Amino acid sequence: MSLHLDARQRAMLQEMGVTVWGPQEAPAARTAAPAPAPAMAAPAPATRVASTPTPPPAAASLPAARAPQPTPPRVSAPAAESTGAALATPTLRLHAPQALYPTADPAQTPTGLGAGWLIVTESLTPGEPLGGDAGRLLENMLRAMQLHKHPRVFLAALERTASGAEPGGDHNIPAALADAVAALQPTLVLVLGHVAARAALGRTEPLGRLRAGPHQLAGCPAVVTYDPAFLLRSQDVKAAAWADLCRALAIVRQATSR
Repeated sequence: MSLHLDARQRAMLQEMGVTVWGPQEAPAARTAAPAPAPAMAAPAPATRVASTPTPPPAAASLPAARAPQPTPPRVSAPAAESTGAALATPTLRLHAPQALYPTADPAQTPTGLGAGWLIVTESLTPGEPLGGDAGRLLENMLRAMQLHKHPRVFLAALERTASGAEPGGDHNIPAALADAVAALQPTLVLVLGHVAARAALGRTEPLGRLRAGPHQLAGCPAVVTYDPAFLLRSQDVKAAAWADLCRALAIVRQATSR
C-alpha cells in the first residue's frame, strides 16, 4: 500500500522528523513551479527632442508699459518757500501824486473842503487814474463830494508789479507818502481799499475795523473806505462807503472851522 502524499504533506512530515519512504512522483506529476517573470526590458533611450520655447502671450493681451516719468529735482524747503513767495507775492509801486482837477477855479471851490486832499488807492491805470469802470466810479464819488471843483485834489496810485521789480517795494511807500503829505499839506488823506491801507498805514486788520478807527498819516488825519473796484463787485456796500465819505467831509469841515 502506498501513500499518496502531496508536496505540502511531505513537507509537514519532514518538519515533524518523519522520514517518508515511497515512490517518487513522476516528473510530469510534480507541480510545475511558476516560471520566473521575464526580466523587464530596459527602456529604450529617449530620443532627445529640442525644446521649443513657449511663445509669449499676444501683444494685445499684455498691459502697455508705462514710460518712465522723470523725477523732479528735490528743492529744499527754504528754497521752495522763497521761490513760491517770489511768484505769488506782488510788489506795490507808488506813483507820484498827480492833480485830478488842476484847471478847477479856486474862486469857485465850495467852502468847507479844506486846503487840499490826497487820495491813495490801487489803480489798474495809474497813468489815467480816472479811466476805466473803477476810475469813472471814483470820479462820481468825488463829484458827489464836489471835489471836482477843488484844484488841489491829488491822487497817488499804487500799481502791482512783479516781485523784486522795484528795490524796496512796499517798504518805501510809507516814507514816500510822508514826503508827499509834507509837500502837499492836504487837510485829509483818503485811503481807498485794504491794499492801500496796508501799504500806506502799515495795518493788517480787516477793512471793516480799519474803516471804523481814526488814523494819522504823517500827522495828517486819514479815513479808510472801500476802493472803487470792490464797490463795482459789491453793490450792497455803496451806502457804507458813502457814510465813510461823509465822515471824511465832516473831519475836513471841523478842521477848517478852527
